Amino acid sequence: MTPEQFLTRLERHKPAAAYLFLGPEAYQRRKCREALVERVLPGNSRQDGYSPVDLAETTITAVVDDARSLSLFARERLIWVQSAETALPRRLTATTAEEEGGADNSPAGQLAAYLKSPTAGTVVVFDCSRYDFAGDDKAKLERVAKFYDVIPDVVEFRPMSAEAVSDLAFHLAHEYDIEIGNAEMTLLVEAVGGDASRLQSEMEKLLLFAGPGGKVTTEAIRQLVPNASQTTIFALVNALGRRDRDAALRSLDLLVRDGEYLPLALTFLGTLFRLALSAKEANLRNANQAVGHFSKHGVRIWRDRAEQLMRTAESFSRAQLEQALQRIYAADKGLRDTRPDDRVVMEMLVLEMTTG
Repeated sequence: MTPEQFLTRLERHKPAAAYLFLGPEAYQRRKCREALVERVLPGNSRQDGYSPVDLAETTITAVVDDARSLSLFARERLIWVQSAETALPRRLTATTAEEEGGADNSPAGQLAAYLKSPTAGTVVVFDCSRYDFAGDDKAKLERVAKFYDVIPDVVEFRPMSAEAVSDLAFHLAHEYDIEIGNAEMTLLVEAVGGDASRLQSEMEKLLLFAGPGGKVTTEAIRQLVPNASQTTIFALVNALGRRDRDAALRSLDLLVRDGEYLPLALTFLGTLFRLALSAKEANLRNANQAVGHFSKHGVRIWRDRAEQLMRTAESFSRAQLEQALQRIYAADKGLRDTRPDDRVVMEMLVLEMTTG
């Protein structure tokens, strides 16, 4: 189920005996955790009823024994089991009680036996936040899900979509009573890489800076939020696309004055040009196609970034993009030379890319 479905079900029904939380998304996990704690342990019962454990330091057998035990101090209990993936054996087997002709004493078997007759008032959450749903982690996450398949209530914490993160940004701005424009909000969402948990953290920082009812400016975001300088890099790319040498050098000067680490800026520039070349080769026509294409290949991208990417692809021909990547590679080698002047290397790159 999704986090939204979990929260809705929690409002309408009593909590299940056990849950399996899968996936790395931190913001929605925190909301679900807070809601579950409030539902199971309201008021002053939280101190005695909440039991955090880590399977890196204990076993499922110990967790099951703890869940079966009745507490002298709390009628309701919430046992939060972190690092759920560490309980998996090196190889999953299909051994069952029927095959052995007796009781299944494996950790999964003990958990299944407990869930047939769980302790009233006790909720156990097995939490696996280490693996993602894409890339190399996908098979590992599926293996975790298979190991815990005796738990029927599984909540998947997938990365939030770009639209959902943008909606959350405006919701938090309203909740925190801070004024922030569309352009500033776009800059903030880009700076946090579409990460909802980081977004909330940075919004709280901006609230402390601006105060309730205060206005958040672009300059404040640049000063307080890491990676906000990426927008300046897009301005640099746009200037390169127009062959506007003066504007490109001004953008580079702004990066230097903001204290940007130029090798990192060059890495971001190279990534942008590679994605633009890929979009050109895939014959992508608009931002929606770019979002769908790159998401399908495991590259997380949100709409504003896709629009900037498509503008880059439109500003350069395929041959120009390939040549730009060759020049970026040469500049990267120049930055790795003994005691290079990073600014001179980057200025030479700008001069080369705005010639002709």
